[in-house]
Amino acid sequence: MSHFKKSLTLCVLTLLPVVAFAQTCQTANIPATMPTNRFTINKNGTVSDTKTGLMWKTCSEGQSGTDCSGGSAATYTWQLALQQAQTVNNGSGFAGYSDWRVPNVKELVSITEKQCYDPAINLTVFPNTPSNRFWSSSPYAYSSNYAWIVDFDYGSSDYDYKVNSGNVRLVRG
Repeated sequence: MSHFKKSLTLCVLTLLPVVAFAQTCQTANIPATMPTNRFTINKNGTVSDTKTGLMWKTCSEGQSGTDCSGGSAATYTWQLALQQAQTVNNGSGFAGYSDWRVPNVKELVSITEKQCYDPAINLTVFPNTPSNRFWSSSPYAYSSNYAWIVDFDYGSSDYDYKVNSGNVRLVRG
């Protein structure tokens, strides 16, 4: 291999870790499960789901801005995730409301977009959502050491140790 090719190969391999992977959607084969027109974007950092009646914070906890590009999605243990909702409510609330909570697993699954992955969510409605595990408020029935999560990489639900870290998106209603 020539010196130029070796240098180019090393340069490309060095840059690979910083390359961001974009969301992939199968729009031709799978119908949208949460189309944008199902939501009302409220211009105050919240979105309302016209199907479920729930109001969601647009950004994950730790993120800010109209496109959720400020800050970074914070991670919490399950107990700290539940406490984060109380922290928001006991402070000045958010968007004029002080009844935010961690969603149950069924509510959290309701915002997964089945035609997309990495992340499995509508990024027009919930911009810059990380492809990570998000806590639900639902404990796992078979062991008090676990609670339900939704993994927004592929939109699947599972249970995890409550002491592990996960992201949080708050809901009300």
